[in-house]
Amino acid sequence: MKILKTAAITAVFAAQFAFAQFKQTPLPYAYNSLEGYIDAQTMEIHYTKHAAAYVSNLNKAIAGTPQEKQTLVQILSKAGTLSPAVRNNAGGHYNHELFWTVLTPEKNTQPSAKLFKAINDAFGSMDAFKEKINKAGAERFGSGWAWLSVGKDGKLFVSSTSNQDNPLMDVVEEKGTPIFGIDVWEHAYYLKYQNKRADYLTEIWNVTNWKEISRRYEEAINNQQ
Repeated sequence: MKILKTAAITAVFAAQFAFAQFKQTPLPYAYNSLEGYIDAQTMEIHYTKHAAAYVSNLNKAIAGTPQEKQTLVQILSKAGTLSPAVRNNAGGHYNHELFWTVLTPEKNTQPSAKLFKAINDAFGSMDAFKEKINKAGAERFGSGWAWLSVGKDGKLFVSSTSNQDNPLMDVVEEKGTPIFGIDVWEHAYYLKYQNKRADYLTEIWNVTNWKEISRRYEEAINNQQ
């Protein structure tokens, strides 16, 4: 009887979570690894609460729908035709999965030669690029993101989106493949920087993972060929 009861409980849990297609990737560093620029408490709350809620709610929202069998990119490409719950949570999951990887405790990472040239070609200089994306993040009213993306023409561009939208979505004006994103929701910086979003945008360059951004750039370019 005990075995049957255990089997029944297991079956219930299995059915409940059978649709849990999407999962969080483990954070690639400790919560306190970015201290001095992003505090440990912010990283822990951001990862275990905010980002975790997006993936959990996304799995619930797509349960029993065609999106349950689609990739995240496929879902985002049709975001405008889907429910707000799917659009917002799919965006939130994708954006945060990217965000964790483009931050690093490693000091002084540098863009690849190809990415460095592409940045200079698109913006004139690295400093001009940083100024442009920081401006996009600072001027985003309310919550959202600032992005560096590769357009369909293979060229880099900077854009900003509201809430959890991103350049992969069919609802945005400037479409492309994001290779770097800065979260400017208040939960990403408020414990340390309070209302000083501009300070957060300045300091984030101290923990930017140019190796990962370069890898994403190469991948985006190769996928267009």
